[in-house]
Amino acid sequence: MPIAMATTTPTSPGWQLITAALIGFAVIVLLITRFKLHPFLSLTIGALTVGAIAGMGMEGMLASYSTGVGTTVASVGVLIALGAIIGKLLADSGGADTIVDTLVGNTNPRAIPWAMALVGAIIGLPMFFEIGLVLLVPVILLTAKKSRLPLMKVAIPTLAGLSTMHALVPPHPGPLAAIGLLKADLGTTLWMGILIAVPTVVIAGPLFGNLAARWVPVSAPDLFTSSDSETSAGIAPRRPGFVITLVTVLLPVVLMMGKALSDILAAEGSGVRMAFDFVGQPMFALLLTALIALFTLGHGSGMTREQISASVGASLPPIAGILLIVAAGGGFKQVLIDTGIGTMLAQSILGSRLSPILLAWAVAVVIRLATGSATVATVTAAGILEPVAAALPPTHAAMLVLAIGAGSVFFSHVNDAGFWLIKEYFGISVGENIKTWSLMETVLSVVALCLVLLLSLII
Repeated sequence: MPIAMATTTPTSPGWQLITAALIGFAVIVLLITRFKLHPFLSLTIGALTVGAIAGMGMEGMLASYSTGVGTTVASVGVLIALGAIIGKLLADSGGADTIVDTLVGNTNPRAIPWAMALVGAIIGLPMFFEIGLVLLVPVILLTAKKSRLPLMKVAIPTLAGLSTMHALVPPHPGPLAAIGLLKADLGTTLWMGILIAVPTVVIAGPLFGNLAARWVPVSAPDLFTSSDSETSAGIAPRRPGFVITLVTVLLPVVLMMGKALSDILAAEGSGVRMAFDFVGQPMFALLLTALIALFTLGHGSGMTREQISASVGASLPPIAGILLIVAAGGGFKQVLIDTGIGTMLAQSILGSRLSPILLAWAVAVVIRLATGSATVATVTAAGILEPVAAALPPTHAAMLVLAIGAGSVFFSHVNDAGFWLIKEYFGISVGENIKTWSLMETVLSVVALCLVLLLSLII
């Protein structure tokens, strides 16, 4: 999620902040799992609990929570809504079936997890994780359904591709921000990132997906499958073609990639850069895609105006609960950030005798665990480690960027918006989400760190 973070002065002594965070996490998990309270209410209560114990005061606590909710809805919430509209049009027009039938029909079932890992990596390169997720959910669910594979065998490789690009490979915004702060060389970081990303996706994706499917043997829910496919058969007289459907789905990817590349290659103030700065913004890219999908997927499949309007309208009610949960997660995250716990933990690690690469990874990990945001962890850790990077050669500065990226995705849990998106979209419990998604993120983080350390021994 694109949220910046400056170093925050801790509101209380370290022991009090850690106690507040641990009790807050425990309250959320207990309310959801033991008392079956809705995650929106559980996250809200957890946020207020953390603020109270951390000594923020009622006014500061409520202001922090409200800021987090508002920022999350303004950024991620709108993107989720636009992604849901595109996803529903894909389902009702038969476009998602076209993509999935082509993928499943031309791919050996054993190779589908590998193909989905590649799809996730391509989609995830220019996009923030949540945007790529909402675009790919219909494809993940329909692929799992039609291939008759367990959901996690399809979902985990796709998520691994998305998350690895988010963490390691420029021109994704996270690594680019760290490169700028640490004065690392873009080209060096790019080829090192790709070199590390490929085996990381393989291990955290298809290979770990086999284990995850055994631990959580669930089938794809019917969010975009059975009921929606039956509805779409009665709405769309014909399916849109594969090429036009693929172009529609990839349009926001192309626009965001264009913005990332123009920021690197085009001169500041040039017409090309100004154009891509506008059309490549995530909200505009998805809005434009949604509008184009009305024609390419809606009218292109023979749907009437009334049917298209009904499809768009039907896309929003199912995600209302998801939006509230993600918003409350943003509020909880902001309370944690404003207590200063991330800054406090990171500064304490800087006093250790760890190697620079391990230090960079550890700082990013504690900020990630404390705040729940990979982007916050990346930007903050890079800012803290800037003096360390200044004394290193360019190749090692690039390795610091990659180590920070690896640490920034470590163990997603209840303070991460992505955690709740995946739980709700896939219809699994908190425990099942921890055994699959959270562990996948941990495997990804540790594997990437080990590869960076190995690379540092060679170069």
